[in-house]
Amino acid sequence: MTATTHPAQPVLVARRRWTVLAVCCLSMFLVGVDTTIVNVGLPAIGSGLGVDTRGLEWIVDAYTLVLASLLISSGALADRFGRRRVFQCGLAVFGAASLLCALAPSAGVLVAARALQGVGASMLSPVALAIVVNSMPDPKERAQAIGIWASVFGLSMAAGPVTGGALLAWLDWRALFWVNAPVIAAALLLSAVFVPESRAPGVRRLDLPGQVLLTVVLAVVVGVLIEGPRIGWTSPAAWAGYAGAAAATAGFVWVESRRPEPLIDPRLFGRPVFRGAVIGAVAVFVALSMTLLLNTLYLQHTRGWTPLAAGVAALPLALGATVCAPWSGRMVGRTGPRVPLLLAGGFITAGGLCLVRLTPHSNVLLLLTAYAFIGIGFGFANAPITNTAVNGLPPARAGVAGAITSTARQLGSAIGIALAGGLVTAVGPTGLAHASRPGWILVAACGVLLLLVAYVSQPREVAAGLASSRAR
Repeated sequence: MTATTHPAQPVLVARRRWTVLAVCCLSMFLVGVDTTIVNVGLPAIGSGLGVDTRGLEWIVDAYTLVLASLLISSGALADRFGRRRVFQCGLAVFGAASLLCALAPSAGVLVAARALQGVGASMLSPVALAIVVNSMPDPKERAQAIGIWASVFGLSMAAGPVTGGALLAWLDWRALFWVNAPVIAAALLLSAVFVPESRAPGVRRLDLPGQVLLTVVLAVVVGVLIEGPRIGWTSPAAWAGYAGAAAATAGFVWVESRRPEPLIDPRLFGRPVFRGAVIGAVAVFVALSMTLLLNTLYLQHTRGWTPLAAGVAALPLALGATVCAPWSGRMVGRTGPRVPLLLAGGFITAGGLCLVRLTPHSNVLLLLTAYAFIGIGFGFANAPITNTAVNGLPPARAGVAGAITSTARQLGSAIGIALAGGLVTAVGPTGLAHASRPGWILVAACGVLLLLVAYVSQPREVAAGLASSRAR
């Protein structure tokens, strides 16, 4: 009996690991499609509900704010109550919120439903990543899996704008949320069949004071960025926001440094490698979210393109990310994170610089080249950032590591949307191209920041291990 069953076990285990990865990638696909499909539909939502640019920013950032605020607590809940259970709960909440978005009669209801979507999404990405990491004990295999994981987001970026444009061509903006239903149903069924339940060996207590303070910090910072152009950057309300953000940040650091099991351990940021990964995650998603929003508004408002044409124009960005993400994962497994991060920083910088002189009649080939550069940079960036952060903590705390970097990503998305919207608020279609130029400078600056992060991204133990492997 032993002789006949033992040889087949490794093959069965390997198949199960990659099946689990495929199922979990559905959640990343769902979150990615929802982000990009809503971006391409913002002009249609604005027309349908009578919402200005500032209101559209809240429709996007209500989702990202709640998502960023709850990611770490969701990771801790998954470690405590079971990762598959929390993952499935997130799918159910996300699905219910998508139905509310599709039926929303007003902008206020849509913003509230988007916030509820953020609650569900907070239980998807970091929890699914923790499931994947715990299913892949080998570091090289894990790096490849994370590369595939990141490429799924690129694939969702390709599917989101084109699918959204097609839906808007035949239906209305509400179809952008109905489309989530079949993906959610498939993910719920497959997770029940293939994904094993897992928990962290040690149970972490929830940090409610830290959770509340983190939510306040993110909400005030992004709220000031969105409302600043309307209320005035030097108005009493703005100064009150600055003071509130500073006080909440100081309170968060003070509380977290004194709790035995903090939501975010400040000591983690004393490690240059981990700190660099978090900063890099923020920079990448500031650049990405700013690109997506400015691209949508410029192509549809200034150039008069249809949503479908605008979605097709984003394909070079999405395809660059899809192709380069798994390649980046293999590079991380062979050489460490530094080389792919250098490539990421270089391409994002080049993409931003291509558009710093944008005009209403800029050459379409220049636009597509810039989008391709930014997409390639995004594809190279995700795997080394995620892998560096995850390897900075023990496997039992993979949920926390994934949640911190996911929080940084969503914070970057929220900031990018707020800054991009602030640049073009109250700007007419003819002036939008010129008004967006500082945004493309900021995209290039994010690429330069990634180049700096690359120099601190190679942990000594990783570099030593790679050198030993090459010697053998």
